[in-house]
Amino acid sequence: MRSREAGDADKKAEKPEPNRKDSGGTAKDTDEARQTSTARGEHVGIEEESLLEKVLNRANVLAAYQRVKTNGGAAGIDGMTVEELMPFCQKNWTQIRQELLDGTYRPQPVRKMDIPKPDGGTRTLGIPTVMDRMIQQALLQVLQPQWDPTFSEDSFGYRPGRSAQQAVVRAQQHIRAGNRWVVDLDLEKFFDRVNHDVLMARVARRVKDKRVLLLIRRYLQAGIMEGGLVSPRTEGTPQGGPLSPLLSNLLLDELDRELEKRGHCFVRYADDTNVYVRSEAAGKRVMGSVPQSRPWQRTMTRLEQG
Repeated sequence: MRSREAGDADKKAEKPEPNRKDSGGTAKDTDEARQTSTARGEHVGIEEESLLEKVLNRANVLAAYQRVKTNGGAAGIDGMTVEELMPFCQKNWTQIRQELLDGTYRPQPVRKMDIPKPDGGTRTLGIPTVMDRMIQQALLQVLQPQWDPTFSEDSFGYRPGRSAQQAVVRAQQHIRAGNRWVVDLDLEKFFDRVNHDVLMARVARRVKDKRVLLLIRRYLQAGIMEGGLVSPRTEGTPQGGPLSPLLSNLLLDELDRELEKRGHCFVRYADDTNVYVRSEAAGKRVMGSVPQSRPWQRTMTRLEQG
């Protein structure tokens, strides 16, 4: 059912498309097998079960499609373009939706793309297929309104109604208040090193619908294709899919809460956090108190008057 029209066969001959039932999944794993069984048959209450139905609501899916169409972007490993998505959905969405409800849908691997960073080096993007982008967007539209209001007021990256400009304004407020020493905490290669089990534990605190948990885990574990070969993914959440920023903010919210608990003035934008203190000694204490279990890059700067 997932194969493209006959006319696309030649175009895709050099882009082998893994079977959706076999690619990017870990069905043999005991944990996922248990989740799949639960997703198909276990009922835990109407309120807890209804989340996936909200995600797959017709109006929500159409809104997700419109966002994917507006955003455009490159095709995934199957070669399907944004322009081809609607005709494909018209023929196949009923079955895809049922697979999502049954817990049998498997996302396709993402296509690896390295792009240069302004300060040197490269950033790895994982480009999902347009179908998977639409499904992720539909998830985002339901989850973000629930989660975002609970995030820290000092977090500005990838959040609706918030911007880098607002982060700058907040930083200026801290500086004017006399906090002229800045500790810059940058979690090196954060998106590449996200621990899936830790992240899913955070998600499970907020999501009780087992089918949604299973689907999110499968998106995390979908393989990544480079040079025609698919590699499994055991950690990380490559940038490029609609869900990645929300999941990253969920994981980093723990850092925000710890900084708030300690009474620090700070601003976080994505995986870059600036903590503003009044003295060099206070800055050194902040640098020393950051958990050593993660590869934080720490720098401290004194801002000049003016």
